[in-house]
Amino acid sequence: MDGTARIAVDIGGTFTDLVLLSADGRSHYLKQASTPDRPEQAVIDGIATLLKTAGLVPGDIAEVLHGTTVGSNTLLQKQGAVTGLITTRGFRDVLEIGRVRTPGMFDLTWKKPEPLVPRRFRREVDERISTEGEVLTPLDAGEVVAVARGLVEDGVTSIAICFLNSYRNPEHERAAEAAIRDALPDTAVTSSVSVLPEIKEYERTSTAVVNAYVLPVLQSYIARLEAGLGEAGIDAPLLVSNSNGGLAAAKTAQEKPVFFISSGRSAGVVGATHMGRAVGEDNLIVFDMGGTTASAALVHDGKLSRTNEYEFRAGISTPSRFIKAGGYMMRVPTVDVAEVGSGGGSIAWVDAGGLLNVGPLSAGAEPGPACYAMGGEKPTVTDANVVLGLLPETLAGGSLDLDVSAARAAIGRDVAEPLGLSVEDAAIGIRDVANVNMARAIRAVTVERGVDPRDFTLLGFGGSGPVHACDLARVLNVGRVLFPPMPGVFTAMGMLAGDVERYFIQAWPGYLRNADMAKLSATMTDLAERAEATLKEEGYAASGITLDFEIDLRFEDQDNEVAVPVTRGMLDADKLRARFIEIYRSIYQYASDDEVETVNLRLIGRGVRANKVDFAHVRTAAQPSPGGAAQMRSAYFDRVSGWRDAPVLWRESFSGEQAGPAIIESSDSTIVVPPGARASLDAAGNIVVEV
Repeated sequence: MDGTARIAVDIGGTFTDLVLLSADGRSHYLKQASTPDRPEQAVIDGIATLLKTAGLVPGDIAEVLHGTTVGSNTLLQKQGAVTGLITTRGFRDVLEIGRVRTPGMFDLTWKKPEPLVPRRFRREVDERISTEGEVLTPLDAGEVVAVARGLVEDGVTSIAICFLNSYRNPEHERAAEAAIRDALPDTAVTSSVSVLPEIKEYERTSTAVVNAYVLPVLQSYIARLEAGLGEAGIDAPLLVSNSNGGLAAAKTAQEKPVFFISSGRSAGVVGATHMGRAVGEDNLIVFDMGGTTASAALVHDGKLSRTNEYEFRAGISTPSRFIKAGGYMMRVPTVDVAEVGSGGGSIAWVDAGGLLNVGPLSAGAEPGPACYAMGGEKPTVTDANVVLGLLPETLAGGSLDLDVSAARAAIGRDVAEPLGLSVEDAAIGIRDVANVNMARAIRAVTVERGVDPRDFTLLGFGGSGPVHACDLARVLNVGRVLFPPMPGVFTAMGMLAGDVERYFIQAWPGYLRNADMAKLSATMTDLAERAEATLKEEGYAASGITLDFEIDLRFEDQDNEVAVPVTRGMLDADKLRARFIEIYRSIYQYASDDEVETVNLRLIGRGVRANKVDFAHVRTAAQPSPGGAAQMRSAYFDRVSGWRDAPVLWRESFSGEQAGPAIIESSDSTIVVPPGARASLDAAGNIVVEV
């Protein structure tokens, strides 16, 4: 390929966001209505529109970067493959047993999620490997194939394999996988060691099952997307954003979709980290509100918070160190993001007790909020903002006209009348409830981590984030809010700052004091050689490859471990113990004198990319102002202020300071500056609001 332009695409529940970074560093962007039934269609249509706008042709594209909600939506909507599980005899019920705990000790209403594999599709075979990796009961490949055939005859289309102690010796799992692939070539197969070769049978089983459940859906989607890009004349490589904020080849996403469940969302946090470094903001609360969900993450002392496990669940999803067993466990590297079902399209409703609720159900892109006039009749957060005068008459660069009367009718019928409120009071109530829901996500990554949000700057982005960020800052007593250029498509921008990542792991159980450091060094060398070979195959020279090792450590008899960065210079038991205790204290505020156990050695290999977006000098193509000079609009900011006239400013022409109330519009998002706040522009083009 001789193309030089890069395109990043992020599919959301309501809009698909696209950013094109040209060779001269200028960015063009577009918000395209999502197409839920065939999400790849919005991508292909959006790229065609963006190329035309930028004056480019398909051959000018060097690569397409992609974040997708296909994986998370498949889990959320329970629309994955009919999945079966083959496991060691006696371990059929591991998915139900789980971690033998509940996420909330005193929550009597909690219901355990239904396993992705019903019990009738979980089958056992005779095989056994010891904790030392010794074969105790040989595997009968014929038995495995017979069991797999039975599952397929019962309607199963994807099979997960998880045998006891396979992390010490993967021989049986690999033999079973090969036998099934040979006998049943049309059936998708996932062995646990191919996605998670580490100790803990529940976590390994759950991760393998999630991979198997999503595998056919994501494979089909990426195949359709690649075919559509090819038909459009684009033969550039397709890279997919993973849950850790990195990028990987489309083939990797098709083989191991469990690493891509949070695809896209994490890229915005990576972009926020780079943005913070560019403007000297080392402590950021990263807040992203789209059409379906809102999420929060933390950048502390310039470092992005990451974790090695994640639970996907309804309500609020969080990789919390303290809240376990609430959803579908995935033991994969991921950005530490808390997510709640409150987005612009979240539906407001009154329950049987007369209480106002917002979400988690969303109107999505089809039919959308009532104000979209596309058949939606349920009131949403966007409808509330329209009724309150906080949004313009059109969205997405003028491609979508808003119907204020339809929004008022929906809120009046479903919220105001049942609660005996005026439409305005009902709308402000919807907004308040949504803000409280989103504040929960922010507290999950700050207060619940022992971090005071008042010491941080709130970075707000997403299509709806800038409309709510200042109100959230007030709820949390945060005094400073930052809005980057192109906030409505910032997650796609974050992909343009990412590197390619590949993950490697070696189980290493034992006591730290007994660890053979020479053998550990040799294992590091082996993993490094595998990572370098893999990344070189993907086109990265040795000078463009970085290797970061971690060792999972824990106190004796503990169930959860802490990842400790390790270099060859730290291969000493005393040094590793001291570093582990330092990190442990920073998390839990205390440490034990007990023995320390080793669990896993991990490696993240990165292919460092050139021509990344420069967040210190973001250059955007001019977006025509729909209204020309500044206008005035009556808006309802809060119950105290009521209706107030506020200046409406076009972001590209904003250059000085502006006291609130004010509304700053662009073609991708709207910034609401409440009364008493003050907005200004920094050197990097960010709008800074002092609340």
